[in-house]
This record gives sequence, C-alpha cells and structure tokens, in this order.
Amino acid sequence: MRWFKQKWPRLILVAGLVVILDQLSKQLVLNFIPLGTGFPLVEGFFDMVHVRNPGGAFGFLSGQSQAIREFFFLFVTGLASLFIVWVYNTVPETHRALSSGLAMVFGGAVGNLIDRIRFGNVVDFIDWHVGGLHWPAFNIADSAICVGVGILILHILLDRMPAEG
Repeated sequence: MRWFKQKWPRLILVAGLVVILDQLSKQLVLNFIPLGTGFPLVEGFFDMVHVRNPGGAFGFLSGQSQAIREFFFLFVTGLASLFIVWVYNTVPETHRALSSGLAMVFGGAVGNLIDRIRFGNVVDFIDWHVGGLHWPAFNIADSAICVGVGILILHILLDRMPAEG
C-alpha cells in the first residue's frame, strides 16, 4: 500500500486539476461566447473563440460519420488511458516530472473525452495566429497533452527514462 501513497496522489491531483481547469474554461466559453464567434485578446496574435471540433487533432476524422468518430475516439481514448495508467505505474517515485507529464496527458485525454460524451465533439477556444500563419484552435486539455508529451520526449532525448528493472 506504500506505493499507492507515493504515486497515485500525483496522478489524481495533476490529472484532476487538468480536468477541472479544462471543463471550467470550456463552460465559460459555452456560457459567454456564442458558437462561431470570438474576440481578440492580443490583436493579431491571440483570440478567444468558440468552435467545435468533431474530429481529432487538426480535424482528424472530422469528415467521417458521428458513429465512426464516437467509436474511434472512445475506443482509442480508453486504450490510451489504460496504457498511460500502466506506464505511470511503472515510473519510479524518483521521476516526478515524468509521472507529472503522464498525469497531464491522462487528464487532457479525460477532459476531451468528457466533451465527446457530452456533445459528440470537443469545445476549442484558444486561437493563435501570426500574420498569415494560423494554428488550429485548441483548449486546456490539448495543451496539457502537448506539455505532458513534451516532458516524455525530453526524458527520452536526455536519456532520463527509468532503468528497466
């Protein structure tokens, strides 16, 4: 039971915080920004918008039927979440940044899964652009996934992965 006291509170805290911030921010967007509209926060660089993404990253599968998208994203998110929890369980307590990164990925996956279950799509609202370059709108869950994967990549590139034992 000692491993539970050391490892799992971080997963619950970090992933839970990601889910709460993600869902609260999306609820604010739902309440105050009409669908398809937005406003600049930093003129010519950063806007708040309200868009819905029925697909995955960069609109992946957005042209498919809702039934196919629901099956695919629920299935893949479920498998990915189980895999993340399994990997998280193998990370030693000494690798706090890595376990926090995995918890961020898990929390982001859960945040977007909640949207898919509630709406059949994901609420996106962060819109970055510079001149003619425009990044697809995203949300806090997407950001947490990217930061968490970035931490994982840094661990791999810097050879900081836990030793197999």
